[in-house]
Amino acid sequence: MQNIDRLILRLGEITLKGKNRSRFEKTISEHVRAVLRPYPKAHVRREYGRMYVETGGESVEALIQVLKNVFGIMDIIPVKQTLPQLDDIIAAAIELIGEQHIDQLTTFKVSVKRVWKEFPHSSQEMNHLVGSPVLRAYPLLKVDVRQPQIELRVEIRDGAAYIYSELIPAVGGFPRGSNGKAMLLLSGGIDSPVAGWQSMRRGLEVECIHFHSYPFTSERAKEKVVDLTRVLAGYAGVVKLHVVPFTEIQTAFTTTGQDNLMITLMRRAMLRIATKIAEQQKGLALITGESLGQVASQTLSSMNAIERATELPILRPLVMTGKDEIIQIAKEIGTYDLSILPYEDCCTLFIPKSPTTNPNLRIIEKVESFLELEPMIERAVEQTEVLTIEAGSPLQLASTVINEDWF
Repeated sequence: MQNIDRLILRLGEITLKGKNRSRFEKTISEHVRAVLRPYPKAHVRREYGRMYVETGGESVEALIQVLKNVFGIMDIIPVKQTLPQLDDIIAAAIELIGEQHIDQLTTFKVSVKRVWKEFPHSSQEMNHLVGSPVLRAYPLLKVDVRQPQIELRVEIRDGAAYIYSELIPAVGGFPRGSNGKAMLLLSGGIDSPVAGWQSMRRGLEVECIHFHSYPFTSERAKEKVVDLTRVLAGYAGVVKLHVVPFTEIQTAFTTTGQDNLMITLMRRAMLRIATKIAEQQKGLALITGESLGQVASQTLSSMNAIERATELPILRPLVMTGKDEIIQIAKEIGTYDLSILPYEDCCTLFIPKSPTTNPNLRIIEKVESFLELEPMIERAVEQTEVLTIEAGSPLQLASTVINEDWF
């Protein structure tokens, strides 16, 4: 992109938030400044309902690539900035269209927005005053006011005019962490990272919890989950990962003689552990990657029996989403190639031949009472390893004590 000296960041759903709008815009501004630290020449300025990034000579393509992943930004608009004078606006418009490399008949229109009302020409007059010289400069252009291939937009403000033709879609949603904190049960599969991303996009601060059953699951399986967390951290800046030792509990379940209930028992134990971690980390909900009917443990009866193990609300962003759509999102956000690596998690390794799809809660609770689960759950929480993971950074081991004061 040539001669682009400014990016306009249009904000999305936060415009609906009334009294919280200023706080949300400040949160996005802080996130934008954080992702732009590697680009020290870029400068951020905030106005009501939008932000401006002055490129300062930094690579426009690089800036757009990182800004596209900032939650709360709906569109990124590369603009040419000029003085709010007719001749300057026309010159910038002709230059911008010239960068489109038009070599065949192309339709276009001009849309002028006159924010600065003291500008001597109306918006309708400017559509003609700008459009006519552009048409003369590029004979292959043809006007189409309904469905143009190129829409040349001009925004005239007091002190500056912005000329642009491209709106680059960004991730949208709400600013990071603006709607509270929740704990994501993160496996090595396709679904749970997508559920985490969906939750982050809705303004949740997400901490991940992974259940590791060494030596039944390998260190490579753990590394895979760390890498998935790092991808999520690319959208949030920093994400904490709690790695829970699950071998003792999982081994205990194999002694019950209730193989068909194995997945149900494991998931209930996971929810109990996740609830205790959430309480220590001030998380307000649990997040899972469950999709209704996808596997035996995700029937409505199974989910009902499993979720009785916690009093925290369980958020299921993918519950009504089909597998094909989940895979598509995983590819778009960068988790799919990691998720399909052949390193299995503890649930995958212990799937029974005939898992029940309609578990009996009374029988489940009776089996759990024979095992004296609570001491094992407490030990799992105490021995949980906590990792702080940043986007693209080496793994940082933060603590092996889960209730340490982090920040």
